[in-house]
Amino acid sequence: MTTNVIIQQSQPRSTSAHSDQWSTGIFDCLDDMSVCCAAYWCFPCFACKTAADFGECLCLPLVDIMNISLQMSGIPCVPPVSLALRVGVRNRFGIRGDICSDCVYVTFCNMCSWCQMAREMKIRQQPVTIINSNPTVVSAQPNMISATSMEFSPHLAVVNT
Repeated sequence: MTTNVIIQQSQPRSTSAHSDQWSTGIFDCLDDMSVCCAAYWCFPCFACKTAADFGECLCLPLVDIMNISLQMSGIPCVPPVSLALRVGVRNRFGIRGDICSDCVYVTFCNMCSWCQMAREMKIRQQPVTIINSNPTVVSAQPNMISATSMEFSPHLAVVNT
């Protein structure tokens, strides 16, 4: 008996999902309100979830907290985890760009950069559904034991307590 398996992918949201450009701009945060609100109201949680969705350690973005405190004191520095994840997203999806522009985006527009990465992953990562077209029915015949089919040995004893 052969089993046919159908693999079905959902259609991409936009035609730019397979291009070598970002699907949305760096300041298009309002295009996806769920991403925008999550980043605005709890950015550390949002960054951790985005990193986990990308396949990295959940707590990895917390390393950037020291850099954020340095930036608040007026010393601009590049957050290493944000930069690494942005470069990783570009490489995974074949998006053109360079490390220089990535440094500028994560240093001066870090929240917008994280929102752009989350939107990109949402657009480009499409779920795969596997459908088995021949349902398999598993039926087992019960084993019936009757007194006539049992063989007794003189070495066996039945003890009633």
